[in-house]
Formats: sequence, C-alpha cells, structure tokens
Amino acid sequence: MTPNPTIFTPLLIISLGIFAWGCWRRLSLVAIGQAENRFDNIGTRIGEMLKYAFGQKRVLAKPFGLNHFVIFWSFIILLVSNTEFLLHGVFPSISLAHLPDGIYFPLLLVIDIVSLLALVAVVIAMVRRIIAPPYPEARTIEAFFILALIATLMLANFGINGARISHMPENYLAVARTYMPVSSFAAGLITPSAGALVFGVSWWAHAAALLLFMCYLPHSKHMHILTAIPNCFFRRLEKPNTQPREEFVSGNTFGVAQADRFTWKDLLDSMACTECGRCQKVCPANITGKPLNPRAVVHDIKVNLLENGALLKQGATPATPLIGDGGEGSVAEEVIWGCTTCGACMEVCPVFIEQMPKIVKMRRHLVENEARFPEELLNLFENMEGRSNPWGIAPSERTKWCAQMEVKPFDKNTTEYLLYVGCAGSFDSRSKHVSVALAQLLDKAGVSWGILGKDEKCCGDSLRRLGNEYVFDRMAKENVRIFTERGVKKVITQCPHCFSTLKNDYRQYGLELEVIHHSEFLRNLVQDGHLKLEGTSAELGATVFHDSCYLGRHNDVYDAPREVIELATGAAPAEMERNRNNAFCCGAGGGRMWMEEHTGERINLTRVREALEEKPDTICVSCPYCLTMFEDGLKDVKADSVKVRDVAEVLAEAALR
Repeated sequence: MTPNPTIFTPLLIISLGIFAWGCWRRLSLVAIGQAENRFDNIGTRIGEMLKYAFGQKRVLAKPFGLNHFVIFWSFIILLVSNTEFLLHGVFPSISLAHLPDGIYFPLLLVIDIVSLLALVAVVIAMVRRIIAPPYPEARTIEAFFILALIATLMLANFGINGARISHMPENYLAVARTYMPVSSFAAGLITPSAGALVFGVSWWAHAAALLLFMCYLPHSKHMHILTAIPNCFFRRLEKPNTQPREEFVSGNTFGVAQADRFTWKDLLDSMACTECGRCQKVCPANITGKPLNPRAVVHDIKVNLLENGALLKQGATPATPLIGDGGEGSVAEEVIWGCTTCGACMEVCPVFIEQMPKIVKMRRHLVENEARFPEELLNLFENMEGRSNPWGIAPSERTKWCAQMEVKPFDKNTTEYLLYVGCAGSFDSRSKHVSVALAQLLDKAGVSWGILGKDEKCCGDSLRRLGNEYVFDRMAKENVRIFTERGVKKVITQCPHCFSTLKNDYRQYGLELEVIHHSEFLRNLVQDGHLKLEGTSAELGATVFHDSCYLGRHNDVYDAPREVIELATGAAPAEMERNRNNAFCCGAGGGRMWMEEHTGERINLTRVREALEEKPDTICVSCPYCLTMFEDGLKDVKADSVKVRDVAEVLAEAALR
C-alpha cells in the first residue's frame, strides 16, 4: 500500500487523458453553435465573474446557498493541496514543506480547517438530498456518488496527515496540534503500529478518489465546475428583456429546430447548468402543474447536443429531434408554448443561464417554418396582420375611449409627450377606464401630450414572444416609420409590455425613445408639485400590490407604482409573499394572454389566492394584462367584494375626486 510513482504515474497520465478528452468532446460541441459577441466590456465581465462566480452572490441569495459556498471555496482552496498531492505522487521530492515556515504553517492550518468544513458541508448536502431535496429528481446516484467522492477526499486527507502526526517526535506534536488541529485529532485515533497501514490506505484512497473524480467530471452534470465560471463571465450584461432580430432574406433559416442553430452561448448554458432546480421552483407554469420545467429544457438541450454532436459536426440530420415527443433530449411542443416569458427563471439562476430566450427561439421555428402553433393563436395572428390589434377591431375605433374628452393628436411642433395608449387601453372595456383616468391626470398636471389616434398600431410584444418574428418585424418597421415621421421623442405608456417593447426591442431598429411608464410619470408629477392631491383617498381600503413581470423583472421598475399608491392613500400597500424580483406572474405574458390553460391550475388563480391572503379591499396593478387576469381570477374564486385598480385609477381617486 506504499505510494509508488511507478504505479501512480501511468494512472495519472491516463486520468489526465480521459479528463482532457472529455472536456474537448463537450466544449468542441459548444463551438458548433452560431456566432454571438460576448467578448465586449472585458473589465465589466471580469468584475461580474468575480461577484457572481467567485463571490457566489446569487447562490447566497437562498439559505442553503451558504453550504454550496463552503463546498465551492473548499474546492478552490484545496486545489493547492490536491495539486501538490498529484505532483508529489509522481515526483516525491515535490512538497509544500519546502515553503518558508511563515507560509507553510498557516497554509497547513487553512487546509486542515477547510477540509473539515468541506466534509461537514458534504454531509449536510447528503442529508438534504435524502430528507428535503431541491426537487424530487435530485435524489440521483450521480449526486450521491460525487458527494461521496468529495467526502472520501477529505477523510483520506485526515488519514494521511493523522498517520504522519502519529509518528512525529514529541517536540513536533505541539506544532502539529496548533496548525493541524483536525488531523491531530485523527492522529489520536491511530495507534503507532497502525500508522503505516493507515497512511498507505488513506493515500491510495485519496489517489483513487481524485483520479476517479478527474475522469468522471467532464462526463457528468458536474461539468459545471469547469463551465459555470466562464458562463458568468459571458453573461448578458444588460437585462435579457429582448430577443435577437431575424433578417428575412432568401436562404435564411428562422428559429431553432436543432442544437447547432442555438448560439455557442446557448450551448455553453446547457453545459453550465448545475441542475440546482431554482428555476423550476419559481416558474409559474411548473408550479401550477404544467409540463414546462426550465431546468429540464436546458437539460434536454444538452442531451440532444451530446447525442447529435457527431452528426451535427458532419452537417448530417440529427438522430434525436430537438422539438419532439418530450423524451429525454427532446422538448415537447406543449412545454414550448407553456412559457409566460416572466423571466423568473433567469432572475434566480446562479450561473446566468438564459432559459426563456431559448424557448422563444424554438417557438420561432414552429411558427415561421412549420406553421405549428396552438389553434387559438390563429385569430390573434390574423388580427395583428389585418388590423394591427389582437381583437381585430377597426383602427378607427382606437379613439372611442376618449370620445367624451377633448384629446389632441400628437404634433411634433407643439406636443412634448406621445401617450401611447396601446391596444388594451384603446379597445379593452376595462382598460379604457385606466386610459381615461391617466388622461385626466395628465390634463390636470398641465402636461403637453397627444395621441396618434387611428394611426397608432400595436407594438407587437405578443407576436415577438410567441415567435411570430416575421409579423413583428413588419409591425416594428411601420411603427418606427410613423414615430420618426411624427417626430416622437418622448413616450408615456400604461402597459409594461408596450413600455418594454418600445424601450428595448425597437432599439434594434434604430429608434431611440425616452419611454416612461405611467407609474413613474405620475409619481414624478406629484413629487415635483405639478399634480396636486386633494388629500388621500380612503375609499380603496386596505391595498396590496402586484408586480408586473415586464415592468419589474424585465425593467427594474419596482418603487414607482408603490410610491403612487402611498401618495394616493397615505399608506404603503401590503406586499404579497412573492414580490418585487421574486414576484409571481399573472399568467398573461409571452402571448399567454390569448391562450387557454388546459393543464394544471390557472396561473392567475394561484396569484389571486396569494393576494387574498393579505385580506385586501383593493388589489393594485400597473398593467392591463394583470388587470384582466386579476378581475377574471376574483370572479372565479367568488371574491366579488375585492376590487382591482390600476395605479392611475388609484391616484385619480385622490387627485380628481
């Protein structure tokens, strides 16, 4: 059992070869993805990598993250001792003991303590996997095998050092107890006669575990140990609130139907996934019993890439379809259409995987190449193409909401702000009340504003998120033309989907607008003294606020609507259990506004029940989609006494009535 370089050296060479081959095999598959520039702003990227990969900021956002933080940093720190172990196994003369005492002894102490912390963290992780796993499928043989390997490394390390200490002369024991307290404790359990045997067994156990870990790592989900850090470096620096633009020219392919049509960063995402399950625990579709599981989608992309990699490199047809029956390595169509694009999965992912954009890319293929989509979307697409609004109502009726008011058309020479009313604000009977309230508030504050009237067209948000990029592209170009010709520079919106699309998506078309959501604009009017309140309104009773995904998570607007409510009522609204960047979707985003939910519980009902737990008299929202979903949900649960109000209506109660 004595360490022998003659035996260990070829084992190490073979293990390094297997490790290198495994890494090359997987990372070469990443390279078949489409080009994407993620090499800009190098300084910023390094800072983000230090914060999120090494600082583990998102990991620590959850209580159990501390345990992972300990394992991660133990792995980093123990690279020193493990590297020495490998080199010493080949060249026995190499040892940390040659370092100056001022470096060597503190290093021994750090390694000893960190090894104990790692062992404790691994035991905790094992217990958690057994008793309360992050998700049921997390109880895998692979997970326990990796944890067992790490535990073996730590125990073997204590065995090696303990055996050495058990043979030390008395005058060295005091130093050992000071700088290797855990190993010294282990030494007390070893009889001098057993020291050599314990050392040999521990050394080879350590070698076996380390070499086995090295061989297994690139062939398992724990490849993320190597890919998560660069994935944080290559993260999207801006909010992932838009989609890449497609060019509609002859010969182009649209969307993604096989793995090599994803970008290389998409494929790196699949290799970097830690399968921690955080994304599925916040996904509204998954929580309400739908088949969509963001973790599983990323896993299936990886499996598909691995299974088809050799064929894709040769330009051959993949054996396993990316979009298929939902077996491992394929993503079912029902999964693809279940996404509300709320962004909750991306908000919690510790390594910045972009799950939602991958789903939209697959939607694009289904819509644009296959014309396969849920039947209820056919009317939506036809209405958008024919009359530029989801309901297919004549454009001439866009101004009916203000028939009893004197509203001026936007004029670039005399008007400062365009009020982009949006389709809901123009055609939806309930949202028209919000449009009126907002218009009255703007008038009272003396704001210079106007509308496009019948010339206003849908922004195309639902089209883009549903994958109908072709119609969105036409609509966006037409809107850009109109905005440019009319000289529009500043836009007020009441719909977060319009807000996000005009502000973010239209930049891809060269249109730079100052877009502000009505909650921010109204808050500013009151705080700047342009809009005087007659007092605070008590008619709304106890209020609770629901965050819009497209206003909050996608654009970081959280405080403005809350401040409007507080200004109007004199009290801050109550908060639901899930709020701000952790808020739960109403279920209408990503084009789901126009689709039925046929599986599980309706998302809006889950959110309505969460709101009712706060016992509100009024649920406050800042989005017409949320307004519709909450009013429908309250009817379904027969909570007729609870009102739903947009923040503009809330402020109008205090400022106008």
